[in-house]
Amino acid sequence: MFEYIRTHQRLMQFLLLLIIFPSFAFFGIESYTRSQAAAGANVATVAGHSITQQELDNALREQMDTMRQNYGPQFDPKMFNTPEVRQNVLDELIARKAVTEEIRKQNVSIADATLQQELLRAPGLQNANGAFDNDKYKQVLAQRGMTPAVYEQRMRQNMAFEQLLGSVQNTGFLPRAVAERIALITEQEREVQVLNLKAADFAAQVKVTDDMIKAYYDKNAALFEIPETMKAQYVVLNAEALAAQVTVSEDDIAGFYKSNTKTYTSDEQRKVSHILIGFAKNASDDVKAKAKAKAETLLAEVRKNPAVFAKLAKENSDDPGSKEQGGDLGVMVKDAFVKPFEAAALKLKQGEISEPVLTDYGYHIIYLTELRAAAVKPLDEVRAQIAADIKKQKAAKSYSEAAEAFTDAVYQQADSLQAVADKWKLKLEVADGLSKQGNLGVPATSPVNNPKFLKALFSDEVIKKKHNTEAVEIAPSTLMAGRMVEYKAASKRPLDEVKAAIVAKITQTEAEVLAEKEGKAKLAALKAADAVAGFSDVKVISRAKTEDVPPQAFSAIMKADVQKLPAFVGVNMPGAGYMVYRISKVNAGNPDAARRASDAQQIANLVAQQELTSYIDLLKKKAKASVNKETLKVSPETN
Repeated sequence: MFEYIRTHQRLMQFLLLLIIFPSFAFFGIESYTRSQAAAGANVATVAGHSITQQELDNALREQMDTMRQNYGPQFDPKMFNTPEVRQNVLDELIARKAVTEEIRKQNVSIADATLQQELLRAPGLQNANGAFDNDKYKQVLAQRGMTPAVYEQRMRQNMAFEQLLGSVQNTGFLPRAVAERIALITEQEREVQVLNLKAADFAAQVKVTDDMIKAYYDKNAALFEIPETMKAQYVVLNAEALAAQVTVSEDDIAGFYKSNTKTYTSDEQRKVSHILIGFAKNASDDVKAKAKAKAETLLAEVRKNPAVFAKLAKENSDDPGSKEQGGDLGVMVKDAFVKPFEAAALKLKQGEISEPVLTDYGYHIIYLTELRAAAVKPLDEVRAQIAADIKKQKAAKSYSEAAEAFTDAVYQQADSLQAVADKWKLKLEVADGLSKQGNLGVPATSPVNNPKFLKALFSDEVIKKKHNTEAVEIAPSTLMAGRMVEYKAASKRPLDEVKAAIVAKITQTEAEVLAEKEGKAKLAALKAADAVAGFSDVKVISRAKTEDVPPQAFSAIMKADVQKLPAFVGVNMPGAGYMVYRISKVNAGNPDAARRASDAQQIANLVAQQELTSYIDLLKKKAKASVNKETLKVSPETN
């Protein structure tokens, strides 16, 4: 019954989840903190701050890009070009801005140590020894065009979102009486029999005339249309195609290595543990003095025997994020710790333990458990990667230089693609069976299925004048051009060719009508006088046990009034016939403690989500959010 209800999930996802699958959790975050000087009309106002037309357009574009990546050629950008979609995206922007304002008012902040622990737990960023790999961290962020500072600021903002909204979501609960009532409904069993009036059994009674066939053929002309198709030549110009023509010399590799030595240098890595003797920021001098004394006592113990550091951390540390790991903080990430802590940790040699270090959180005893010096990878180790990088750069430069000339050549030499293929050493490909929807026989990612290319290919310029298409940009830094080889206009299948299929369809439809008529008559008779003739054996079904009952029939059975038994329900089954169900008995069913607990949790989660929605609506009212309705009109066709 509750399969559709999602179980509780974290409100924000971090690092690789963000990097590989950009989630809506970070969608628009920057727009809440950026300057309001963005160009364009204001579409909404929240807490005295504007959401500009540019922000809304950017948000729509980000969503479209994500959908395009997920669905490829099947994605239709026109689906975003509606007032409803624009309203939904704007609502999300308003909600997030209202939440951000509440975070500011309540001074919700994320401690450096908390951020550090969350970062160190991020999946996929550990080296072979299980330690945080700072080089991999930087590399992954660089691939997304982000620096650690920018990413960590976003991460801090989203943790603040989670802290505020999570506290509200966690207040939702399901009263025990409601959970018990739902459990009883879920577990209730009904004993049923079915009388199946199959449409196939009535087919012999159907008489299909020529007039019926002609009428169906004329009314459903689109079903028998053969779309226009084309056989076409095409070429694709991109950096990948040009890379094969690029050569890389040893001098190129050596020079690149020398100029980019820093890229191949691994940073110094310091693995640290600590024991925190904490106190509040407004603690008295006496409390601080006691904390310092305790820290000095522990320091004396660990300096005598560093092997007990982890044990003492578990027993004494006030840092909940690291104490269970024996104080282990993993590999230090630059600027992730408060300055006094970081400065002290950077002075330590491997195996050294610091004096008590005072920060706003208390006194820290810092232990440098492992130190790896910075090291430069030898040229031989990175030679292949350097060669690939140089080739990629040269190919990108070649593409940049060739793009305009390619576009001009395709246009000026409109009667052939051979010249451009020869000039840039491109493969002249052939695609057959193309329609305006592409070719289902090849992968959706194939360039011949690109909507922009297909639109250009099926233009009058190509079909009637037999010219090349224009050079179409089908992806960033990728141009494609094509021309017609053979063309077949749209046509309609002759009636004789499809007559048998039409007869079968009419027969099926009319047989279903006869089955429904007979079924309704039997249903009325059974309600007047019970009978079991023709019914199947008894089946026991419940909301937790549907057996092989079709969904629409199951719904009808469970909604049936069973105050008087036997009860009967009739269900029309399109494509199959008509079914009459006889409900003879209702049982309480067997309690399932595990399922009850699972269902209750899922419903509680749904209640929590509703609490969260109500809270956000309240914040929007509190922030006096207003919308300029005129800005939600459909924009020109989105590309």
